[in-house]
Amino acid sequence: MTFEITPCSQERMPAGADMEDCHVISGSSKSTKVLHDTPLSPAAEMKATTYPKTTIGQDLSELFAENVVAKLYRTAIEHAIESNDSRARDLDFIPDAYPEEVPQDGPEAGRYVPREPDFWTSGFFPGSLYCLLERLVRYPKSIQLSPRLSSSGDSVDIAQIRSDVQSLCRSWAKPLHAMASRQDTHDLGFMIMPALQRDWELTGNTKSLDSILQAADSLSSRFVPSAGAIRSWDERIQKNIQITCQKTNCILIIDSMCNMDLLYYAAGHSRNGESLREIATAHATTLLRTHLRPEPPVVASEGAYRGQWYSTYHVANLDPKTGLIKQHFTAQGYSDTSTWARGQAWGILGYAQTYMWTKDRKFLQASCGLAEYFLYQLETSPGCVEMKAGQGMVDDSTGRHRRGRYVPLWDFDAPIEDAANPTRDSSAGAIAANGMLVLSQGLAGLGYDHLSTRFRTASLDIMRDLVNFALAPEKAQLVRGADGQVEVRDVSPGHTFAGLLKYGTANNNENALRRYANHGLVYGDYYLMEYGNRLLSMGLE
Repeated sequence: MTFEITPCSQERMPAGADMEDCHVISGSSKSTKVLHDTPLSPAAEMKATTYPKTTIGQDLSELFAENVVAKLYRTAIEHAIESNDSRARDLDFIPDAYPEEVPQDGPEAGRYVPREPDFWTSGFFPGSLYCLLERLVRYPKSIQLSPRLSSSGDSVDIAQIRSDVQSLCRSWAKPLHAMASRQDTHDLGFMIMPALQRDWELTGNTKSLDSILQAADSLSSRFVPSAGAIRSWDERIQKNIQITCQKTNCILIIDSMCNMDLLYYAAGHSRNGESLREIATAHATTLLRTHLRPEPPVVASEGAYRGQWYSTYHVANLDPKTGLIKQHFTAQGYSDTSTWARGQAWGILGYAQTYMWTKDRKFLQASCGLAEYFLYQLETSPGCVEMKAGQGMVDDSTGRHRRGRYVPLWDFDAPIEDAANPTRDSSAGAIAANGMLVLSQGLAGLGYDHLSTRFRTASLDIMRDLVNFALAPEKAQLVRGADGQVEVRDVSPGHTFAGLLKYGTANNNENALRRYANHGLVYGDYYLMEYGNRLLSMGLE
């Protein structure tokens, strides 16, 4: 299967493209040959070719606002104070817990609920801090501090912020190094890469590279050759499932695709590089068979990808001896056959990253099919996902979307229990937006400009909607305290929300041992930060 080609726009036919793969679409006075794609309308074409950098920056300025710096700084520094039991703030400390969720209501509303350092989400808050450090080091002009900070006695020195953030990054990363030797989890990519990859690349800390290499070896030790995959979970216990025997079960989850980045990255620095690459590629290939469900393409919008679309299973349990599928089920979605939004997003990002490492087009095609199905679900969600009349429109250059349309429901097949406040998962949107941006880059590198524009534009639409709809209105700002140190205050006194995004859903499955929704999630915030950094690296400021 190949991608879109439009000879009338002088795009080059790729080597090996077969004319029988083409569709002929009649439009005006002549026909256009395309490969699984439709040409853009003149209006869409103009938008695609004249999309100004300034518009992206204006629409998404909240990604780089002082509020982002202030919230991350406050969460990091408060733990330093608590750890040292002193207002003096010794920034050299060892965290004993990591942020996971921020409840939107209840006694803990607005404050991060911590988890133990060995929980799978432990790498995301340090990762967010390192995203901030990357901006301070590589893209200092992206840091949008309020003008009052440079024109008043409260002036905050950005050099001091950079120094403090670097110290905080090092402290928050300390417990992560100990995770690298674990062979009891597949989540090492999530725990290690967000922080330690940037620590190595920004500071040259060889300890972080060593931990990355050790983590890759640990993850590869979970590879089951006869199943062709890395075991995700050793067991699974929930109200309706009890799987405990590894000899007869090999549990794989779609989330695992994003942990392959660790193996590919380490492969470039390791003597075992070829083996690591082979294991990652085998795993990704196996999940094409075990987790992707073909869906009929539906042309819901112009320029939509016309190759095979896919929804996803969350969990597949394989016979470890044969690799045959024993059962499919969900641990976090609505049902065993529904499409859990975050699982779909993990697939988009994971396969886009895998393509960028391997240049194997079957992975690019998978990511395209997953992304297009995700967008179709967003575009055809019930009207209740949009803000009511009078509550505003998305502040984008086109004004095409009502606020909330592109903030995904938590599961695309789950019934809506409260039409006034449908359960969503903002983290799924942030992850999918990153995946589509990577996908757009991969397509652009092959010269598939229409599809590249399609997914880049969709990615920006999702992120704009997240910023306009899900960004917590309780904002924070930086000030200089009486002792000369940087402090953080709420813009509206008494209105605090530690996270950046609201409306996340960690696990709303009725059979989960812990069911919780409607909160901020540390990984939603990480992928929000990661997205901003991706834009900066692409020059899309």
